[in-house]
Amino acid sequence: MKKLMAISSALFVTLFTFAAFAQETAGAASNQFDAKAMSALGAGFAIGLGALGGAIAQGRVATAALDGIARNPGADAKIRTPMILGLALIESLVLYALLIAFFLQGKV
Repeated sequence: MKKLMAISSALFVTLFTFAAFAQETAGAASNQFDAKAMSALGAGFAIGLGALGGAIAQGRVATAALDGIARNPGADAKIRTPMILGLALIESLVLYALLIAFFLQGKV
């Protein structure tokens, strides 16, 4: 699954680099629309993937922490603090994705 994701993302990045090297033509207005549409699409992907990745990561962190607490209830305090710190760091990455989406939306 990881290889499939890596190959598909590399293919996606490789196939869409042609827009960076395109020459400007007489129909510059249509190219401007394409840039705005791609910015809107990028904003949607940024927040969607950020939220999806953050939700999956937070679920895995909570599962691992609750698993550890269930196996050793005496280590509750030692597990809870790093778990909350990890959840805060994961959430900050999701907020960065939201910030990038807002910046891309401002270009539309």
